[in-house]
Amino acid sequence: MYYIVATDKSFDQASADLESAVKNHGYGVLHVHDLGGTLRSKGLAFDNECKIFEVCNPSQAAKVLSIDMRLNMALPCRISVFTEQGKVKIGLIKPAQMLSTLSQDKALAEVAKEVEEKTVQIVDEAK
Repeated sequence: MYYIVATDKSFDQASADLESAVKNHGYGVLHVHDLGGTLRSKGLAFDNECKIFEVCNPSQAAKVLSIDMRLNMALPCRISVFTEQGKVKIGLIKPAQMLSTLSQDKALAEVAKEVEEKTVQIVDEAK
């Protein structure tokens, strides 16, 4: 269900490289959530870093929504850069598996497979 890779890059370098990889593959970054920074700003002791990148390919999103509008709640795709036990990792929840739990539509499965292949490529390029 998860695709996670470790990288020898710093957290900041992996984050920058992920943003570049997203654009290189025809996707856009809609927003970046600095989850680690947000938790620390609320006074919580949180030692790890975590940025969640909301990424989208408009034509793929439009296909998904034309099949089942309820799936707007599963969009956009999220790719995270995070630290865990001192290691920097980049990961995502695989779209094909996730969406298969929400819909059995064969056309949706094909779109999700295409998105999954592309987002895995993005993660691999960023690592």
